[in-house]
Amino acid sequence: MTVCGWLMAAAASVQGGVFNVRDYGAMGDDKTDNTAPFSKCLDAVVAAGGGQMVLPNGIYRGRIIIPPVSKPIPSWITVEITGEGEPAPVFGTIGNFPLQDKGVIVKCLAESGNAVISVPKLTHKDALYGNFSAVNVVIRKLEVRTYDNPGISGIDLQWAMQCRLEHVFINTGVYSVQASQPTHGTSGLLTPACNNAALTVLRNVVVTGYHTGILVNEHTDGDNINLACNFNGLEFVFAHHASRFGRVGAQRCTHAIAVTGRHGFSIEQLDIEIAGPGQTNRNNEWQATAYNITDPRNLGTADINYWVVAGNVGATDKFTINGGATIRARRIGSTP
Repeated sequence: MTVCGWLMAAAASVQGGVFNVRDYGAMGDDKTDNTAPFSKCLDAVVAAGGGQMVLPNGIYRGRIIIPPVSKPIPSWITVEITGEGEPAPVFGTIGNFPLQDKGVIVKCLAESGNAVISVPKLTHKDALYGNFSAVNVVIRKLEVRTYDNPGISGIDLQWAMQCRLEHVFINTGVYSVQASQPTHGTSGLLTPACNNAALTVLRNVVVTGYHTGILVNEHTDGDNINLACNFNGLEFVFAHHASRFGRVGAQRCTHAIAVTGRHGFSIEQLDIEIAGPGQTNRNNEWQATAYNITDPRNLGTADINYWVVAGNVGATDKFTINGGATIRARRIGSTP
């Protein structure tokens, strides 16, 4: 389908729950602040009882703040945010390759405040459950961009009930190897926290350049996840229920896995690349791995199958873990 045809199809199906951000004044010109048009479009989505907000190709500045969804019941809805085309994640372990300004990019250069995409915490009596917004957030085919050493997070869905992300690239606007050490404690993605219906599904998600790539809450199921040049790749926080990951790639992370709360989880294939001899300098020496897994308070209960490669060297049996008394880590191919 041509771009024109795609836009016509999207516009024609507004009555079916599809809302084009251009119809609400959004402009993908890398200049206009689209926060207000985004909010107008999402207000219409929520008023319709859920639906899809579509973004044609372009660079959209501003924040996407999903409005609160609460009582009266029924108020549990799905809000889907989708781009026109799938992004091309740019990451690696050597060199300096510029990120592409193609596809659909949502960018915010604010130094503080909400994440680029967020769900606010509900504080009034009409909240359906706790302080959570009664919304299932679906994000597809989108690039989310902040800036080097960001003071804001990429996507913050802690106060959503559920979420699903597919084909999403979250980055700090620079090639991963060139990223400065993150000092603000921000995350590329924060998943829904413990709630009555917590559920996170992640497929083909790439995060580069943050203090924490993905902050993992309970009931998270992820596959084809890549985390390049984050201080912590996956950070597991307190959870009642276990999480599962299929394939996870972690390149040049200070810690591929960090555990900061009691959490049961499994990773079927953790593929790690650590910086090899001469592959770091004073600007990115923080990307030299301290521990592949850090769990200093022994809060994790986990099964992990791993593989480690050192840049310019090849596969190595070197694997470092800090704490992790109840984490069972096994090198692929070794005796159980």
